[in-house]
Amino acid sequence: MTTKKKILIVDDTLIDQHRICTILGNANIDVVILLAQNGKEGLEKARNEHPDLIFMDILMPEMDGFSVCRKITTSADTKDIPVVIVSIKNQPVDKMWATLQGAVAMITKPYTDDQILEQVANFIQARHE
Repeated sequence: MTTKKKILIVDDTLIDQHRICTILGNANIDVVILLAQNGKEGLEKARNEHPDLIFMDILMPEMDGFSVCRKITTSADTKDIPVVIVSIKNQPVDKMWATLQGAVAMITKPYTDDQILEQVANFIQARHE
């Protein structure tokens, strides 16, 4: 019996959470979706649920996405979880900073369905082959 893959979406905007959920649902990707509305909650869920992939916003209350990404990617129990930054910030320095914090990719809002699905294919499917 195969365990369902888990995707954690950390974003303080419900419409952005819903958009990624809809993209995954429309593509018939069979995963468990975990949601967090701020960085602190996202970090907690990453540690407790060990998702296979995290989509992380940058601008959030409590703790920004860069800080959460750094904590996830440098902690022994979560360092293997790929984090994809999804943000309206799109300057080269933001992309460089995301990489320095341990993110595996950065997608700029507004994004396409294909950009989200590509990250799922790259990191969830590859992680379990």
